[in-house]
Amino acid sequence: MANSKRAASTPTAKGSKPATETSTLNPLLAAWIGPYEIPPFGEIKHEHFRPAFDTALARHEEEIASIAGSKAKPTFANTIEALELAGKLLSRVGGVFWNRSGAHTDDKIQAIEREMAPRMAAHRNAITSNTELFARIADLHRRRETLKLTAEQARVLERTYRSFVRAGAKLDTAKKARMGEIKQRLAVLGTAFAQNVLADERSYELPLPTKADRAGLPDFLVSAAAGAAKERGSKASHVITLSRSLIEPFLTLSERRDLREQAWKAWIKRGENGGDTDNWKIVAETLALRDEQAKLLGFKTYAAFKLDDTMARTPAAVMKLLDKVWKRARAKALVERDMLQRQAAKEGSNIAIEPWDWRHYAEKVRHAEFAIDEAEIKPYLALDNVLAAAFATAERLFGLRFCEVHGLQLLHPDVRAFEVMDAKGKHVGLFLGDYFARPSKRSGAWMSAYRSQQRLGGDIRPIINNTCNFAKAPDGQPTLLSFDDARTLFHEFGHALHGLLSNVKYPSLAGTAVSRDFVELPSQLYEHWLTQPALLEEFALHHETGEPMPRTLLDKIKAAATFNQGFATTEFLASAIVDMDFHATPTGGDPKTREAETLARIGLPREIVMRHRTPHFAHAFSGDGYSAGYYSYMWSAVLDADAFAAFQETGDIFNPKVADRLRKYVYAAGGSRDEREAYTGFRGRLPTVDGLLKVRGLDKAA
Repeated sequence: MANSKRAASTPTAKGSKPATETSTLNPLLAAWIGPYEIPPFGEIKHEHFRPAFDTALARHEEEIASIAGSKAKPTFANTIEALELAGKLLSRVGGVFWNRSGAHTDDKIQAIEREMAPRMAAHRNAITSNTELFARIADLHRRRETLKLTAEQARVLERTYRSFVRAGAKLDTAKKARMGEIKQRLAVLGTAFAQNVLADERSYELPLPTKADRAGLPDFLVSAAAGAAKERGSKASHVITLSRSLIEPFLTLSERRDLREQAWKAWIKRGENGGDTDNWKIVAETLALRDEQAKLLGFKTYAAFKLDDTMARTPAAVMKLLDKVWKRARAKALVERDMLQRQAAKEGSNIAIEPWDWRHYAEKVRHAEFAIDEAEIKPYLALDNVLAAAFATAERLFGLRFCEVHGLQLLHPDVRAFEVMDAKGKHVGLFLGDYFARPSKRSGAWMSAYRSQQRLGGDIRPIINNTCNFAKAPDGQPTLLSFDDARTLFHEFGHALHGLLSNVKYPSLAGTAVSRDFVELPSQLYEHWLTQPALLEEFALHHETGEPMPRTLLDKIKAAATFNQGFATTEFLASAIVDMDFHATPTGGDPKTREAETLARIGLPREIVMRHRTPHFAHAFSGDGYSAGYYSYMWSAVLDADAFAAFQETGDIFNPKVADRLRKYVYAAGGSRDEREAYTGFRGRLPTVDGLLKVRGLDKAA
């Protein structure tokens, strides 16, 4: 997942002066003079955040007032560039805090988060509602053809103007006030939603005290369960938590059907357990407020509003894609279900396949069909080796080199730092990897930035962070990844490269500042290299013997590449369609009922559940980043299947000419080009859905 709106969007200038006379007492406000100008994590205390936000917000307000109140005629420099340079201190403070709140939170941090979310929403709304400021932007926009702007400057002006209009800058006073109230309330609701999900995840554990409880679990999972128990200070010797890297292998490999059912039900019930952490009322209010927001701006639905600024453009275009893939995916999923049912019967189990059985029997069918299982693959996927493979891919494609840096004070002892250099040894940026699950970290995986690239005001180099939730091995043992975990690492690293390779002048265009249905292209495309035999033969080494993964196993992995894709695509699409239905149709009614009605309408098989059920659908409800936008993973999948084919067509998956185009038009361009123009610049044309269907084995589905 790409960096959220909470990630730092504007870097701090090298050699910047202390913000206030008290800067020496507050490390968030002082100049950061350590290695790579990283935040001084070891010095930052809880009590520093509130005063730092107070100072940074006041500073930004002064900067905005100066721009808006200028008596000089609006120019690109005194208005747009001034806006681009404003708010550095706030971005710096916010970048540290929001990364901390997602990856290493506690009660004090969550209290500050609840306070700051609506304050930040009000602050942003005050800027976009500033009549004098918007008048200057609008004046420049009207005269844009006469300003002799570069292509990048024209893009910044257009996006700035558009962002103000979409935020309500053209509304009358009363409607602006109501828009501000809506945004502040949505910020409160989104924060509460995320904290409720985390609370449910932190409070649950499934103890496995006996060998009988651990029946079927391979050594790596037993070790991970022991590590999770130790991390949580549990009374049990082994526990399964709701971290995806623990619960999915447990549901896959455990022979205890009763325990699989318990764990699965806890997993899908996050956010709907009643009491203070139940999210259904939050969802209902969020949907109503979003609908009102869209109508204030002149759109029929919230989905129409959100999609107006994307590649898809309209809900109809999204649903056309989702419907086409859904029919094929559902048909294949039903075939897969029947295979699982036959496998259970073959073993003498007189059961009807339930959702907590799917992964378990799918693994058995995979073993029977392809003579392959997760326990056979995992010893070859040590975390360090998979990370080395991701680095090597970046070197072969883009000439980047990664050198681990030790001795830095970072957010958490588990975080690792790597200096990134180009082929000539020039510093590109700093990459941070935070890979292990812990109770203080929200679930999922994401990329964020402590500092983004820009050339306005100097050559500012990025500090990019990847956060994952892999189950950490006990001390002295290597952490072994599932193939899905390894794919997640490559996915998030693709996002990281989008930030590291960014080569733009203006910070608002840097890195992942692209439309939501384009932002997943660099990440999903990068996943393709993980599955290539040339890479696996070199880096998939047995953690004990050092022997490379046998070619026979590689062939099995390739042969099984489309296995269970009916299930995987269907569970994803169920979430994407529910998200779209929520936001593309009139609001009202109980969202739990609406979720059920949508799933009944599309015919979701009883044995499959949405990948993210609504009460814990953080993509859609812990903020607005992927609201009416979860489809974007599928939209980008159409792009990435076609993009990787550009390499395959040359016979060289590291073809330098194709890689150069990919870097220029996708990874380095940020938001400096229209996304359709960017993709066409790389590929020469826009793609069709056919490549995606082929990659997922759905091209022959009924």
